[in-house]
Amino acid sequence: MSRGTTWTQDLLTGARFSATGGREGWMRTLLTSVGVGLGVALLLFATAVPNALDAREHRGDARSTYVTAEKAGDDTLLIAQAESVFRDKSVWGRLVRPQGAHAPLPPGVSRLPGPGEMVLSPALAALLDSADGRLLAPRLPYKRVGTVGDEGLLGPRDLVYYAGDDTMKPGDDFVEQIKGFGDAPQEQPWDPLLLLLTVIILVVLLVPVAVFIAAAVRFGGERRDRRLAALRLVGADAATTRRIAAGEALGGTVLGLAVGLALFFAGRRFADHVGVFDTGLFPADVHLSPSLGLLVVLAVPAASVAVTLLAMRGVVIEPLGVVRTAKPPRRRLWWRILPPLAGLALLTPLMGHSQDESFNQTQVIGGVVLLLIGVTALLPWLVESTVSRLGGGSVAWQLAVRRLQLTSGIAVRPVNGIAVAVAGAIALQSLFTGVQGDYRKPTGADLDRAQILVLVPSQVEASRMPGITEKIAAAGGVRHATTLASTELGDKARQPRTTTSLTVADCASLREVARLNTCVEGDVFLVNPQKGLDYTGPAGKPGQRFFVAPSYDEADTTDPVRWTVPADAAFVDPRPDPSGSRRSGVLATPSALPQQAAATLYYQTFVTVDPADPDVFEHVRNTAAQAHALLVPMTLVAVHVDDRFAAVKKGLLVGSGAVLLLIGGSLFVSQLEQLRERRKLLAALVAFGARRRTLGMSILWQTAVPVVLGLALACGTGLALGAVLLRMVNHPVHVDWAAVGAMTVSARPSCSWSPRRACRPCGG
Repeated sequence: MSRGTTWTQDLLTGARFSATGGREGWMRTLLTSVGVGLGVALLLFATAVPNALDAREHRGDARSTYVTAEKAGDDTLLIAQAESVFRDKSVWGRLVRPQGAHAPLPPGVSRLPGPGEMVLSPALAALLDSADGRLLAPRLPYKRVGTVGDEGLLGPRDLVYYAGDDTMKPGDDFVEQIKGFGDAPQEQPWDPLLLLLTVIILVVLLVPVAVFIAAAVRFGGERRDRRLAALRLVGADAATTRRIAAGEALGGTVLGLAVGLALFFAGRRFADHVGVFDTGLFPADVHLSPSLGLLVVLAVPAASVAVTLLAMRGVVIEPLGVVRTAKPPRRRLWWRILPPLAGLALLTPLMGHSQDESFNQTQVIGGVVLLLIGVTALLPWLVESTVSRLGGGSVAWQLAVRRLQLTSGIAVRPVNGIAVAVAGAIALQSLFTGVQGDYRKPTGADLDRAQILVLVPSQVEASRMPGITEKIAAAGGVRHATTLASTELGDKARQPRTTTSLTVADCASLREVARLNTCVEGDVFLVNPQKGLDYTGPAGKPGQRFFVAPSYDEADTTDPVRWTVPADAAFVDPRPDPSGSRRSGVLATPSALPQQAAATLYYQTFVTVDPADPDVFEHVRNTAAQAHALLVPMTLVAVHVDDRFAAVKKGLLVGSGAVLLLIGGSLFVSQLEQLRERRKLLAALVAFGARRRTLGMSILWQTAVPVVLGLALACGTGLALGAVLLRMVNHPVHVDWAAVGAMTVSARPSCSWSPRRACRPCGG
């Protein structure tokens, strides 16, 4: 008989034992399958994430408007952005005006809406029909004539609409002339630091999953070994029993694969509730990659066989028993420190790496994995070395210590996953804390002076601006509104060599951008050049002649607007406006300019609101939309966070939540397995008079000691890994002790064991 045939037969024999081993065998197989299934489900979801992101990105590219047209035609379309925000949810809107019978259709839209009509996504329709919809409806005064299909949405909760508008003209601000949808420009590549963060997040989240799967395939090891001793009595050799043991673990693992697949296909139905994207995910997008899915299906059973064979090397099974019941030999330290040392050896050459250069991803992944795996190698030695020196104390303490001295490995297995997860979390927290300053930039906005900035397109006539400002100021919850007009001054009417800015407003509004001692209508001021200005062009001088809004088109035939700075113009110091920008150049009140200059101005309005009104932002947005569909209200913020950094951080939170659920489920299953293994022993102790409270405390101590040691090791490893990662990106090492303490405390498991249920003297 060939070697391959022998292996196959022995593995199949073990697999049959897992299914026909009576109640004991069934329970062990069930617990193994549940533990493996939880880990496999998480791995499958991880392999499906790239497909979901690709599908979402593809639909986003399909509705982009980069297929522009130079001239109007029968197949062109005018389209303008009309995006909004409702209670922190983005509303993606577009105004459209076909220029011919064959104008292109957006994806998911069967016909273009006419003037005063709109087609909208199901999620937006449901929002408008809800109680909150009454607050959103005023800015969408269109008749519903259709629905946007899934191919035009990023997700099932995407708020999208296309509305018809016959007032748009080519050349208007925010208006594009296109002949098709799609063909989005290539996105800029991620900077190396964010890519490094993403890679480390994936490693930190997936390594604990592998550790939990490895622990799950070893459930019920003691009872299995006693069954294998019976096989030695009927003539099986040691190698055969090890292969049969591997086959028994393989049977539970294969069933666990089925459980994992079932959990994956059941769980993806709730993909739209995943909090990474506000738009949700379509369940159909969360599909398995054939190559990655096959890798999981093959790797998990192979790993279960390898783990079992490796574990069986330290167990001598004889016909009369298992030598595991004797005191095991002391664990050796020398080989256990090799993985973390190898990990440091891989990461050390990357220290001092420039943030603008790409990192060797294979080297980074290998180094981080080896450091985290080093926790699982060192923890059994640490627990054994510590408990061997313990003694004395209460009866419960002595029972726990003696149990750990005899078989500490069983108690350590479920803790390994916690220790790895905490070590990775501490390292990530250190890295995030160190680099977040690169992606969180102060805007300089003064939120005490204004909270909203409304941008006005140039097609809005100057004569309408006083009325628009008054309407915004009269909106519910608004305290006051300040409008500033701006344009450019040049030394020539065409192709100017030097330019400076011109700000036009009444005296009260000009005081928002400059320090004015006196001001009356008709005054003009020149801003003193100072360091730190956003624009440091020549401020001009009294009596200097300028051309208002000079043209950069030599073929432009419009009459230039000439204007001369009054001789009595005073010099003033600038003051940051509410958005944090400093104005330079010339400041003027409206009557100081010729009437023709009004047509060249563009406007922005700063709005100060009552923070006690929860709906004030919605009132301002509604008022702006009613004044003109293309007004853009923007919420001012004190700190701007990079979008990609925010997405990575949000993905980390979701992934961490999934791993925490896995930790909780795995700990629960492992506790059930340990109680099942020891229930007869515990029942015998109760029968001999041991107090149930004493037994309960002993089990609590058996769990607490490995957890405390594991968390201590995890803290040291996590801090070391975090320091190495920070040095890799040229950032000073800083430890957020509050965050480290919070993660350590939150990782401790709770003990829900009940001696009344588990320790009946009958042993049942």
